[in-house]
Amino acid sequence: MIIAIDGPAASGKGTLARRLADHFGLRHLDTGLTYRAVAASLLANGKPLGDEAVAIEVAHNLDLAQMDKSVLSAHEIGEAASRIAVLGGLREELVELQRRFAQTPPGAVLDGRDIGTVVCPDATVKLFVTASPEARAKRRTDEMLSKGQEAVYASVLEDLKRRDERDSQRTVAPMKQADDAVLLDTTEMDIETAFQAAVDIVSRAREIA
Repeated sequence: MIIAIDGPAASGKGTLARRLADHFGLRHLDTGLTYRAVAASLLANGKPLGDEAVAIEVAHNLDLAQMDKSVLSAHEIGEAASRIAVLGGLREELVELQRRFAQTPPGAVLDGRDIGTVVCPDATVKLFVTASPEARAKRRTDEMLSKGQEAVYASVLEDLKRRDERDSQRTVAPMKQADDAVLLDTTEMDIETAFQAAVDIVSRAREIA
């Protein structure tokens, strides 16, 4: 079984993906971390973010087991990842890596921007998780402050809007809801309510399949 979860930043898709993986006994991959891992390597080695050949080489040697979310979650790495995500050759390399992960038994939950449309178009079930920019900005601000990081709501909101526009307007694999994905708007939901709604959606899809 493959569960594809797409949506914008801070919509709650990552938390839902991890919990769904635990609930259904599947493996989990935050595909955004693969782009962040490549970006982090480029930054650490002083390589230009536009050097696609170097980025592809890094991706080719990427070890999914070595990706540290706590390190890769840094704001500057996220910004760099969003910039390199427009590189077509890099995306092809990482998509193949992500597909191999998804197709390994017993299955997996993948979350990102183009899982249901590009990476796993034949997924058992597809969710598009979203929330209003304001709700997402508040969540991200609260999260950063809880970790002792500096965060200003207005700046976080503007940053999310810029990333939304960049992710949805890029020419290669733009972020969009797949035609057969179920929309889950978490604006007014706490995590438990959103999780139960997601479990119900997946359970119904399994029965149909």
